[in-house]
Amino acid sequence: MSATHDLLRTALELAAAGAPVLPLRAGKVPFGNCRACAKNGCGGRPNMKNAGPCRCPGVCHAWAAATTDPNVITSPAWTSAWREAAAVAYHPGGASLTVVDLDDAAAIAWAHEALPATRTVRTTRGEHWIYRGAMQSANAVRPGVDIKSLMSYARWLGPGTGTTTDLPSAVRALTVKKPPTVRPVVTVPALAGGEGCRHRTPAYLERGIAMAEQRIADARSAVHTTVYQTFLAVLSAHGRCGCLTDTHITRLFTAAQAKGESLRHCTEAWTNARARLGL
Repeated sequence: MSATHDLLRTALELAAAGAPVLPLRAGKVPFGNCRACAKNGCGGRPNMKNAGPCRCPGVCHAWAAATTDPNVITSPAWTSAWREAAAVAYHPGGASLTVVDLDDAAAIAWAHEALPATRTVRTTRGEHWIYRGAMQSANAVRPGVDIKSLMSYARWLGPGTGTTTDLPSAVRALTVKKPPTVRPVVTVPALAGGEGCRHRTPAYLERGIAMAEQRIADARSAVHTTVYQTFLAVLSAHGRCGCLTDTHITRLFTAAQAKGESLRHCTEAWTNARARLGL
């Protein structure tokens, strides 16, 4: 039995169970839009749960292409996509589900302490915790944790174990934006003798960046959390005085990507660390 047949059979079984499906290319990414829909030529991607106003025959608009219609799933255009596909994905929100995507061991440990038990599916580096109920999707709601539900897709990795339970308020609360903290204005006195910022000393800054690279390289688990905490430490020391250059930041990102972090995760960790420090 071919891999294409396996993917198509899985997709049809999921669709029959009420989960809108779509094929994914290698790298867990959806297929690109057709020419008619490229650059929002059809008026923009559809909204909310279903495939929406775009009626092109191709697998367009990422999560919004997801469907439960077997005639679409087995159509010539989709069959061509299945031949190139590497995995099946589904639209959790379209199936009234929410997936809490836990990216590493530290995130899993947090979930065991903070969230009620539910159906669990193992992933490459962590776990998917699946709850009954839909909500808005959000990335990086805390270190190593993404939420996939409405207007998002999740890779199908099998039925998992355990019983699906209702979406708890603790998960919904993760996407609620907290009011900004009012921080007091701190005036930093000038250094004696009219010297510049001590962080501009090449050796001081170089030692800090080298230590950060080594800390990331030495991580054996919870890589995502280690990267975030390292970025936070670097910004705490050097983020307010203009010392950091694009070269320094690139070195940190390169060290993180060498440990398997994606550019998206690096960017999110850096942004979250800056926000944490009010930079």
